[in-house]
Amino acid sequence: MCHCPKGPLGILMKALFSLLLVVLIVGGIAYTKKLNKETRYVGQEIETKNSITVSGQGEIYAKPDLALIDLAVTTESKTVARAMTENTTKMNGIIATLKDLGVKEKDIKSTNFNVSPRYEWPPSGQKVLVGYIVNQSLQVKIRDLDQSGEIIQKAASEGANEIGDLVFTIENKDELQKQARAQAIQKAKTKAEELAKELGVNLARVTGFSENQYYAPYTDRNMGISSLKESAVSAMPQIETGENKIEANISITYEIN
Repeated sequence: MCHCPKGPLGILMKALFSLLLVVLIVGGIAYTKKLNKETRYVGQEIETKNSITVSGQGEIYAKPDLALIDLAVTTESKTVARAMTENTTKMNGIIATLKDLGVKEKDIKSTNFNVSPRYEWPPSGQKVLVGYIVNQSLQVKIRDLDQSGEIIQKAASEGANEIGDLVFTIENKDELQKQARAQAIQKAKTKAEELAKELGVNLARVTGFSENQYYAPYTDRNMGISSLKESAVSAMPQIETGENKIEANISITYEIN
């Protein structure tokens, strides 16, 4: 509120004060509109380009060149020392046999060694220590796949009483994965060109790409200990390696005009 003197000077000052208020109000409204306009502009979504997305799948089949097998020896005795001695003797015999068959030392890897007590619970209900169990296991890489059956048979003869599934794999998959990817990309490109022709549009640049590769080694689940308990020592199992599949799935997004 303006405290102005009376008379002509007071009237003039009131007029100037009123004019100043009008200027401030108009300026404030204009500034607020400007802010609102800028806010709406900043918050606007970028115009979405027209696009299509296509997918392609590539599959390459190849024979495996490497087999993996887990061999284990489990022994039990009333004393730790006796259980370990028996276990070590059998495992050393297995390792020596593997080397005699041409398996290199670098392809024999210890994966587990465990000693645990064994208890029994008689009718009285209080557990009684009756002995110790020693378990030792190896993972073996077999590079001569024709030897797979012989290796399993002789390992069992030397005392391997736990034999895992035989897994056939490909050691160096990079080149095969590249071939599968190239096949998938070509299929996707062909699909995109056909789709663009049907829609009456042109493909411009690629704006998105994703890839997912899948590889599953072949596992012979008949090679487990359940199938070898009675026949492993006297009969050599027949091994069929089959083929492994390398798969690539890709997705490509094209801008269209």
